[in-house]
Amino acid sequence: MRQFVVIGCGRFGASVAKTLYSLGYDVLAIDKDEETIQEISDSVTHAVQADAVDENALKTLGIRNFDVAVVTIGSDVQASIMAALIAKDLGVTTVIAKAKSELHAKVLYKIGVDRVVFPERDMGVRVAHNLVSNNILDYIELAPDYSIVEIAALDEWSDKTLKELQLPHRYGINVMAIKRGKEINISPYADDEIKGGDILIVIGHNQDLRKLEKKSQ
Repeated sequence: MRQFVVIGCGRFGASVAKTLYSLGYDVLAIDKDEETIQEISDSVTHAVQADAVDENALKTLGIRNFDVAVVTIGSDVQASIMAALIAKDLGVTTVIAKAKSELHAKVLYKIGVDRVVFPERDMGVRVAHNLVSNNILDYIELAPDYSIVEIAALDEWSDKTLKELQLPHRYGINVMAIKRGKEINISPYADDEIKGGDILIVIGHNQDLRKLEKKSQ
């Protein structure tokens, strides 16, 4: 089982740490604020008050033994960069960090961070897409040009197979999965039929996805 260390337990960091713990993973939460650590202590495996830029402290905590480090320090950019750098230097396999700006992200990537997330921006993107289309339920940007979208099946798709709908040809999207109630059909076949109320998880170029959004408004 993979082990996670979450460095910085503000609103976003605490949410990440608690969710990972609820999913059954070992989670070490680190924050320099004692009150923050007390608040999260019952929701993770271990919670420790420590300065994220103190290499000796992080070394003593054994973070090199963790598979993934999630650096979610928000207000102090320098501390965020230093904590990520220390985690990489200590040998953490995967380091994910929260960024406040594109410049912050560039620096994080330069020092070897494996993935950078923009929680506020990403949430803003999701909310905006949800607002303009009744059918768009979730929107995850994979790259500047491609995204994964969770979309409620259009009425005109009901009782038709994927082969009949020809979604790659008509909309430039590929269906990754179909959710029907609690059941999920991963990698559906061309003969699989769409029913009213189905949720489709699709991937496509952002330009094609925007056309689909307009269709579903």
